[in-house]
Amino acid sequence: MAEKRSSFPRRALQARKRAKQKKPEFLRSESWRYSKLSESWRRPRGLDHKMRRKIKGWPPTVSTGYKGPKAASGLHPSGYREVLLHNVQEVSEIDIETQAARIAHTVGKKKRALIIAEARKRKIKVLNAKEIKEPEEETKETSEETEEKTSKEQELEKKEAKKPKRKHAGEKKASKKSAPAKTKGTSKAKRKSSEIKEEIEKQ
Repeated sequence: MAEKRSSFPRRALQARKRAKQKKPEFLRSESWRYSKLSESWRRPRGLDHKMRRKIKGWPPTVSTGYKGPKAASGLHPSGYREVLLHNVQEVSEIDIETQAARIAHTVGKKKRALIIAEARKRKIKVLNAKEIKEPEEETKETSEETEEKTSKEQELEKKEAKKPKRKHAGEKKASKKSAPAKTKGTSKAKRKSSEIKEEIEKQ
């Protein structure tokens, strides 16, 4: 019996795939004429609309005749039937062989984690299971990021300290004026020292 159950959804999915290949592409009316209209399907509503009246030569419209096999309706591509979960108690009601769990979007993080843990214990497939990071891991990541930022800031400060400071236009002019005065003073001192040496040598 187990083999028949496992093969049944696969056959239903194959039948749905074959039916879909035969379906035409349903185009929105006048989308081939006007670039402003998208090709996504919209039902024609006009009283004299040729597509609504299904007149020969016009594109086909959506109708129940194009419906897929009844056995495959509501089946997930994995072959399971979806069951919506809101709490941990509902996990025990799921059939492992034919059904898969989908956690409702209204469920919070704490309850979601409990539902996922319970489903894993029972080996039930959860279609929208997302790993939730623990707060400890988050704190570690934040601490590492802060350490990286501080190290980068220190490196920038060192680079700025090494760079020579630029002087303003006013400071440059003042330095140019004071420079020749210093050279004059140094030349006078050298002359005096040379004169003193010569006098000592004469004596």
